[in-house]
Amino acid sequence: MKITLAHTSRLLRPDFIFGVATAAFQIEGSADSREPCIWDTFCATPGRIKDGSDGLTACDHVKRWREDVELIAALGVDAYRLSLSWGRIIRRDGSINSQGLNFYLQLLDALKARNIKAFVTLYHWDLPQYLQDNGGWLNRDTAYKFADYAKVVAQAFGDRVHSYATLNEPFCSAYLSYEAGIHAPGVQNRQQGRQVAHHLLLAHGLAMQALQQYAPQALNGIVLNFSPCHPATDSEADRRAARMADQYHNHWYIQPLLEGCYPPLLNELAPEDKPEIQDGDMAIIAQSLDFLGINYYTRTVYRANSKAWFSDVPPTQPPLTDMGWEIYPQGLTEILLAMHRRYTLPPVYITENGAAMPDKLENNEVQDQARVVYFQQHLQATEDAINAGMRIDGYFAWSLMDNFEWAEGYAKRFGIVYVDYATQQRTLKASAIALRDVFAGRKNN
Repeated sequence: MKITLAHTSRLLRPDFIFGVATAAFQIEGSADSREPCIWDTFCATPGRIKDGSDGLTACDHVKRWREDVELIAALGVDAYRLSLSWGRIIRRDGSINSQGLNFYLQLLDALKARNIKAFVTLYHWDLPQYLQDNGGWLNRDTAYKFADYAKVVAQAFGDRVHSYATLNEPFCSAYLSYEAGIHAPGVQNRQQGRQVAHHLLLAHGLAMQALQQYAPQALNGIVLNFSPCHPATDSEADRRAARMADQYHNHWYIQPLLEGCYPPLLNELAPEDKPEIQDGDMAIIAQSLDFLGINYYTRTVYRANSKAWFSDVPPTQPPLTDMGWEIYPQGLTEILLAMHRRYTLPPVYITENGAAMPDKLENNEVQDQARVVYFQQHLQATEDAINAGMRIDGYFAWSLMDNFEWAEGYAKRFGIVYVDYATQQRTLKASAIALRDVFAGRKNN
């Protein structure tokens, strides 16, 4: 099965960037050559990871990066989106780990030698444990430590990086980690979640100042995840619940960046439930963005609950991914255009889009046709948003390879490349071959 794009598709234009993406903790391994992070602690806590696994080896990428760069190049992509391990670069005592920094420098040089643009994310959830021990993202000082880290990276990497994202999905670092408690550090406290969200956005603004000073040649921005929020029924209570969820999960993170304020929902909260916001914070947060990364996987459905708040309604009707997420490609077009109409956006990249499927390696092949269809549908959804007048400059498939899927461990496979974790053998899935053909066809268009 192939992915087909119309000859006139705007995704085939020469300046449209196709790429693949990964995150440091999910693939790197070599935990002995970096500082421990909050996910190491989380993995070591019984019951936190569904299969009891950890990220100590993962895909062994630190040792196999040369092989992985060749794999990326063989796919014919324009760009590779990766994240850095903060604890691989900055030691507990504040000194720079030259071994860790050199790993990234070699990786970036290898990508550049193959004309693969590096999209670097500074933070993809793996806060060094030494910072967590001092309060983590609840401690305002962590935001300033993050800006220092951004400066070190930008000065060291020079012109090797095409684009920097400060944070990946601060919603997850705040809500999933501090409200739902299903991600590290596993806290369940709504007020703390809101304070963490504010400090993350503050960290973004401070890091943007550092990036614009020390890496002005790069595209500097942030990556947010969005999901259209639909009511479970047509009742006014459920419609209101969906509107509240939209403010809380979507606009809570983008409105401060683009308009320097939180959504109106903030004013409905009790004083003790609001984050502490200091004078000048919102101006720092609202730094000019060179780009906005948007991650999309599915829609969400909400109903009103007895606490005058909202509760999500898990999907039950197929098609669902192996994560139990509804496959809803039209939701990508919907959320893109909703943001386009609501805000004056910088150039947008789809920085993550993909699906976990129950992949099987048989005869050295993985026939993940459902994932091929998923990509076909979501590429079309991206095209539909462009045709409706939105500027979108690139699309990154999540993920390059199967990896450590956070609280799910290794049971869920998002990769377009199959990883045998016992041997570390990489095998292109049918989806990788289909995407490779799209990339090659675009270059020959």
